[in-house]
Amino acid sequence: MKVFLVVLNTLADWEIGYITAELHSKRMFADPAADFALVKVGLSDQEIVTMGGMRIKPDIALDALRMGPDDLLLMPGGETWQRPETAPMARYAREQLDQGKRVAAICGATAALAGAGALDERPHTSNAREFLAMSCPAYAGGPHYREQAAVRDGNLITASGLAPLEFAYEVFKLLNVFRPATLEAWFKLYQTREPKYFHALMASME
Repeated sequence: MKVFLVVLNTLADWEIGYITAELHSKRMFADPAADFALVKVGLSDQEIVTMGGMRIKPDIALDALRMGPDDLLLMPGGETWQRPETAPMARYAREQLDQGKRVAAICGATAALAGAGALDERPHTSNAREFLAMSCPAYAGGPHYREQAAVRDGNLITASGLAPLEFAYEVFKLLNVFRPATLEAWFKLYQTREPKYFHALMASME
């Protein structure tokens, strides 16, 4: 299994911090030896700079990306999703969704999906219904918009940029790399900061 992390200039670092830390470290995995890879994919192989100033070199470029049936395309937000040069990535994501592949998008990346027509018939969320309508004049998915922090509809996950924790929870649930008890305790610990969930998390991994 591979998670293909889309890396574009102005990538919103905080929106994927929970996800990348846990997937890279595998510290919460039910099977730390699982065949898994986190692969960074860019529009090209050129280094990008995140919103936080971190420099990231893609592992592969979009034209080399080939997704398998168990893979996931992970799309963080950023300020470049409305630029014409990112349209090929959004089109690729829609094509993969239509083929049954898995895609997860947050914040500005949801607007890119909307612009590609990927949200017109699927339940989804974003920063706000008005955000999608303003960002994408052709957006026709209003009836399917959900006022939730994160929404999963089959092979698609969408989330508000204010909900990186809920986004991570849905991604981990979709990937099924944690034990169910581990995932629930992990989520509750970060959500509530109550010590009992730390103990539950440790117990779930014994």
